[in-house]
Amino acid sequence: MSDTFDIAETLDVKGESCPMPVVKTKNAIDDLAEGSVLEVLATDSGSMSDIDGWAEGTSGVELLEQVEDGDVYKHYVEKTA
Repeated sequence: MSDTFDIAETLDVKGESCPMPVVKTKNAIDDLAEGSVLEVLATDSGSMSDIDGWAEGTSGVELLEQVEDGDVYKHYVEKTA
């Protein structure tokens, strides 16, 4: 789980719905250094597929893991370039 990642920043988008979790994730990852991991905390179940799809189609980022923790969805995104 997240214990294996050195998290550079946590982005809290709980209570926000599509497309804001993806928009804010993109903005936050742009500000990070290469190799940094962003933890995203969301309550929108759609964020699981939305962030996965965004990461899949975006160069320079890699979705490392997604975890459902009760009603919070945790996403770990690394900036690779």
